[in-house]
Amino acid sequence: MSSTPISPPPLTSRSIRFQIMVRSLFIMSGLLLVIGILQYVYMKEFMYSNKAISLQSQIRSVPLEEWLSFLDDNPATEQNPLETLRIPDSSVAIVDEAGTIKKEWADLHHGPAPHLTSEAYVDALQRQRQQHGEVPYQITEDSQGFPRLLVLQPIGFPDKPVGLVQVTTSIRAVHEVLERQLTTFVSLSVLALAGGLLTFLPVLRKTLIPLSEMVQTVESINAGNLHLRLPNQNGQSETDRLAAAFNSMLQRLENAFAAEQETKEQMRRFVADASHELRTPLTSIHGFLEVLLRGAAHHPEQLQEALQSMYGESTRLTKLIQDLLLLAKIDQAPALAIQLKKTELHPLLIELEPHLQMLAGSRIVQVETSSYSELQIDPDRMKQVILNLFQNAVQHTNPKQGNIKVSLKDAVGGVLLTVKDNGSGILLEHLPHLFERFYRIDTARTRALGGSGLGLAITQSIVEAHGGRISATSEPGKGSSFTVWLPFPSDKTEKSP
Repeated sequence: MSSTPISPPPLTSRSIRFQIMVRSLFIMSGLLLVIGILQYVYMKEFMYSNKAISLQSQIRSVPLEEWLSFLDDNPATEQNPLETLRIPDSSVAIVDEAGTIKKEWADLHHGPAPHLTSEAYVDALQRQRQQHGEVPYQITEDSQGFPRLLVLQPIGFPDKPVGLVQVTTSIRAVHEVLERQLTTFVSLSVLALAGGLLTFLPVLRKTLIPLSEMVQTVESINAGNLHLRLPNQNGQSETDRLAAAFNSMLQRLENAFAAEQETKEQMRRFVADASHELRTPLTSIHGFLEVLLRGAAHHPEQLQEALQSMYGESTRLTKLIQDLLLLAKIDQAPALAIQLKKTELHPLLIELEPHLQMLAGSRIVQVETSSYSELQIDPDRMKQVILNLFQNAVQHTNPKQGNIKVSLKDAVGGVLLTVKDNGSGILLEHLPHLFERFYRIDTARTRALGGSGLGLAITQSIVEAHGGRISATSEPGKGSSFTVWLPFPSDKTEKSP
C-alpha cells in the first residue's frame, strides 16, 4: 500500500460522510427535542403542583371557624380573607355542599374569580368524603385570557366536609420561569448540536479512512493490479468483513484468470501438437502418393510397400482422430461419454488376459485378482483403461526380460487396479506431466512405437469420469507403477481414503 495520505470523500448529498452526518444530526436533534419536551412538561407539572400545595397549605393555615363563618349569611361576620391569606393577584370563593358559591372576593386587576359548574364542586366534595386525597389543581383563564391556577380545598372535618375554599391566583411568574428554562434549554441544545458537528466531522473522517483506503485499493485493482489485497485489520468489524469477502473474491478472480491463461496455453499447445501429429501421417501419405504418381505404381514391390505404409499412416491418423474426439466428448459431457452400470471388474480382467498375453509377446505377464466387488462402470471404457496402461507398460519394458503385473484388489472405499512393470522407469521431473495431452518423455521413441501422447490423458479422463483417480510412481531403472482407484457405488458404506 502507498503511504500517500487518503483524502476524504467529497461532502456531497451522495457521499456516505454527508448522509451519516445528516442522519446523525437529525437523530441528535430529535433526541434533544424529545428531552426538551419531556423536561418542559415535567418542570411545568412540578412547578404547578408545588404552587398548588403552597396555596392549600396557606388555606389550611386559616382557622376553620373563620372559613365556616363565611358560609353564614350574617354580614357582620364577613371580612376579606385575601387580607389573611396575603396572596397577590388572587381571588377567593366559598362554595357550600350544594356546589353554590356563597361568597367571593375578586382581585381588582383580574376581575371576578372563575366559576366551575355545580357538578364539579359536588364531585370534589364527594372525592374528599371517599378519602381520595386532596382535590387536584386546574388551569383556567381569567376574563382577559391569562392563565390562572385554581385550587380547591375542602373545609370541615376530613370525612364530613361542609364546603370548599376556591383560590385562584396568577401563574405568570411560573410561566416566566418556564420560558427562561425553555430558552436556556434551546440555547444549550443549539450549542450542543454545533459542538457535536465540529467534533463529529473529524471523528467521522477518521472513521471512514478504512473505507477510503478500500476505494483507493479497488481503483488500483480496477487498473489491473489483481495481486493487491484490501487491509482487513482496520479495527472495524464491518469493513474487515467486507475486506475479507472482497479479498476472497479477488483471490478467486486471480485464480480464474490464471486458470484461463493456463487453459489458453494448454489449448495453444494442444492445437500445435495436434496439428503436428496430424501433419506427420498426412505428409507421409502425400509423399507416397507422389512416389506412386511418378511411376512406382508400375512396380509391384514398390506399390505394395507404399500401400502398406499409407495404410499404416491412415490407421494411425484414424486412431488419433478417434482419440481426440473421445477426449472432446469426455471434456464436454462426461456423463454422456460413458454408460455406467453395475459390473464386476474381475471378469473383464480375466476376459482381457489372452489379449494382454498377445500384446506382451515374450514378456512375462502376471494377472492377480482378489476383488469381486460390483462397481458402477462402463465395461468398454474400463477395458480401454486397462489396455492403455498395459500398452504403455509394454512400450517401456524390454521385449525379452520385461515383466508386467496387473493386480486388482479391494481398498478403503473402492477398488485398486495396478499395472506395474520393470521397465526403464520415469524421471521424477516427468511424473507431474505424464497425464498431459501430447506429452511424451522421448518423442522419437514413442512416435516410432506408434504413440501419440494421448493414451494416458484418455485414461485419466475416463477414470475421473467414473469418479475415480489415477496416479503414477516410478524409480528410474527399476520400473513404473500406475494405480487406478475406483469408488464403490453410493449405496456402499465405505469411505474414500
